[in-house]
Amino acid sequence: MNCQDLNYLERLPSIASGRAPLLLLLHGYGSNEADLFSFVNYLPPQYHIISLRAPYPLGPDSFAWYAINFDADEGRFSDINQAITSRDLICQFIDHICVEKDLDATQVCLLGFSQGAILSYALAFSFPEKIKQTIALSGYCNEAMLPDHWQTQPLSDLNIYAAHGTGDMVIPIQWARQSAELLKKVADLKFEFHEFDMGHSVSQESFSDMMRWMNGL
Repeated sequence: MNCQDLNYLERLPSIASGRAPLLLLLHGYGSNEADLFSFVNYLPPQYHIISLRAPYPLGPDSFAWYAINFDADEGRFSDINQAITSRDLICQFIDHICVEKDLDATQVCLLGFSQGAILSYALAFSFPEKIKQTIALSGYCNEAMLPDHWQTQPLSDLNIYAAHGTGDMVIPIQWARQSAELLKKVADLKFEFHEFDMGHSVSQESFSDMMRWMNGL
């Protein structure tokens, strides 16, 4: 698949001074590019926002970044090869869209929800030279999607915010807590993790806290 074939929605920055930073929105499993795009009126005005559609169709208006399989013995498991393919495809798309839209390739922020958050972690730690900030909502860091020795890369320029619901029935809070414990031990990484009284969603409280973090960048 060619990265130029990916579908997306965009919002142009309302405050312009030179090349705009890119804010790339990555939706969750079974959703589409319109989902997170509903946030755009509330997001910082300086960003050129792109909400990307995942490449694998599941049904009408329903897409995935990679397959999630269900096995009676193994339970739920992810197609890691497909996830890595999507990870690399998104990286190629970032390079392409920064050139096509004349964006600041040194100021790329990811905002992912659920499966999109998992991919955001994978992108940030696989290509830390390309990603400046990452927002991971209702997701976790899957090390199987990361390169070897990812923790020893130069990560001092990377800034990560994560939020998760204590009542999440899709991705358990414990998975997010384990990721947080792992990432807090990574040298030089700027990482913030917050828990909220919500399910697999974005509450008003969690959104306000995310905006606090974004406005402080």
